[in-house]
Formats: sequence, C-alpha cells, structure tokens
Amino acid sequence: MIHVQHLLGVGHLQRALRLADALAQRDFVVDLVSGGTPWQEIDLPDVSFHQLPPARCADASFSCLLDADGNEVDDLWKQTRCRQLLDLFERLSPSILITETFPFGRRMLRFELMPLLEKARASARCQLVISSIRDILQPKSKPGRNQEIRELVDRYYDRVLVHGDPTIARLEHSFPAAAAIDDKVYYSGYICRSGDAASADHSSRAEVLVSAGGSDTGRAILETAIAARPLSRLKRNNWRILVSPAIAEAVFHQLQQLAGDGIEVERNRPDFPQLMRHASLSISQAGYNTLTDVLAAGAAAVVIPFAEAGEIEQSLRAKRLQACGRVVMLEQHQLSARKLAAAVDRAIELDTSMPINLEGAINSAVRISAWLRAAQT
Repeated sequence: MIHVQHLLGVGHLQRALRLADALAQRDFVVDLVSGGTPWQEIDLPDVSFHQLPPARCADASFSCLLDADGNEVDDLWKQTRCRQLLDLFERLSPSILITETFPFGRRMLRFELMPLLEKARASARCQLVISSIRDILQPKSKPGRNQEIRELVDRYYDRVLVHGDPTIARLEHSFPAAAAIDDKVYYSGYICRSGDAASADHSSRAEVLVSAGGSDTGRAILETAIAARPLSRLKRNNWRILVSPAIAEAVFHQLQQLAGDGIEVERNRPDFPQLMRHASLSISQAGYNTLTDVLAAGAAAVVIPFAEAGEIEQSLRAKRLQACGRVVMLEQHQLSARKLAAAVDRAIELDTSMPINLEGAINSAVRISAWLRAAQT
C-alpha cells in the first residue's frame, strides 16, 4: 500500500505511480492511495488506485489544505478522511506500507498519517514500513523539525528509499540529521519515466522544448522563452512551448498570440519524454520529474528553479547538477529574455554524457523484495 499526496503539481503522484508499476511487475499486489486532486492520466492496469477525498494547496506557501470546492478543510473533514484511510488499510491488510515524502514532508497530513503509522506498527500482517523520498528535500527552517523527523523514522520506519544518485546529491545535502538514520537509507537511483540514458535518441535533435511543470507557477518562463528565441544562437530552431493545464485558457491564448513563426504553443503532452529525446535543448524549472527526463534524454538544459515562498528544493537540485557541468542554472529573480538567451548559448556547449543511475523504480522494487524476504525469515 502506497500513500501519496500531491498539493500543487502532480510530480509526487507521477513518481509514486512509477514505483507502484515497478512493484506490480515484480508480482506485488499494489494499492496506491492518493489524497490529491484527481488526475486523468492514470493507466496502470496492474495497480489498484484508491482516491481519498481530494485536498490541495492554493499556492507554494503550503499554508493550508483546501478541499475539492476550494474551502479550507475543517476537523470533521480530517476525521472523515482519516477514517476512510484507516478503513482502507484494514481492508487491504498490506504486508508493506510506503508513505511518499512523509515524515520528511507533508507534515500537515499528520492528522491521518500518524494514526496510519500506529495501525501499521500494531499490525501482525504489515512487516515493513518504508518512506519514499526524492533526491533533494526542502530544508526545514523551524528549530527542532529535523530532530522530529529523525525520531519518527526511528520509531515507525524500517527503511528510507532515496530516489536519487548519491554521486550527484546525498541526503545530508538537504537533511542535516541524515547520518543518524544512515543505516536505514538506500539510494535507488532516479525514478525516470523515460527509461535509461542509453536508449535516448541522438539521431535527430533540432527542437527547443520549453516547459514549466504541471502547476500554474511557470508562466513567466514560458513568456520569457518566447522573447528569448530571437536573441539566442538557436533562433532558427523550432521552439515548442508546453503550457500546464493549470494555466488559464485566456493566458494560453495570450501565449499563442505572443508566439511568432517557429514557435509552437500547446498544452502539456503525455509524450513529453519522447519529445525530450528529440530536443537539442530543454528550458524548464528544476523539478524532479522534468530533470530526470532531461538526464535520460541526454539533452542540454537551462533550468530556472522554482523559488517562491521560501522554496529552495529545486535550487539545491539545480546547483548540484550545475556543479557537475550538466545544466546551466538561471535564478528565478534573474529571468529576462537577454539572460535566458545567454544561458541557452552556454548550455548548448555542455557535455551531456554524464553517467547517472536512472533505474530507481526497478532498483526500488528489487530492494523492497529483498527486504520483505529478510523480514519474513
């Protein structure tokens, strides 16, 4: 049983779905429980999907949870959803519970996750409790928070799956208490929806692919990219601007009107990894899923990390990859057509052949199988 909650974009859900699929391919019976806004692009026939009453956040401040109607959730809503989750756990009776992000994040879900963990640890059937986290965490600013996370891992969790490559970023780069839980940590490699780097198609690279994730936070990147094209060395290449469905239709039409010849503006596409394989360059934020697609495709990249409301997770990831010589980073506050064009010109000179572990989904499934066998002996 995998619990996942996405609050703005759908990146957390996408990663959890790929992990679920890899487990199903190793003959696990997998139930994925989502608490986020329903997403239509789910097609995993071997995974059972369960939707809790959906919750989301209005913006990157993550200051409160909103229900499906946009109202702040109250205690009754929390009690009802918690009861549904616990009833589901009792009915499914899983041998393994995986919580995506928690306890390293999603603290606002303690109302349901703490009772879930208590129930899992009291269950004779549930033999493993695992935390599944991405390569870089949002560092905690409040005193005592890292110690709180460490204590939760010590008390409730058998293992921590870090879906990243330690040659690029280690857990201690964003979690100061990492050494205290090192015996439970396993680096799986990046969970990538587009396979390994060796399968990338380098035969035809002409397009510049501009994207900004699945939320509405990247509008400025899309607008600036349109203005930057004629200033860059790639001004004769076709530029494809992908617009999140979370961005209003009126804004989408404005972007189409701004685009001139050689620029295509369309909504996000499910074949994004395939588009990336044929791109000479990617311009994007520095979210986990987008950058794993970039790395798998071997495309050059300019990244503008999302950096609002104190968020620095993407900036940390971008800095690690820039230090490896793999991407060119442009700070969000520096974004302009001239600076973006200059970053594009630098990025096309990068060596994009850096080896990287992109087998995170299958590696996780293999390791979880081994952990379960060991727990049963």
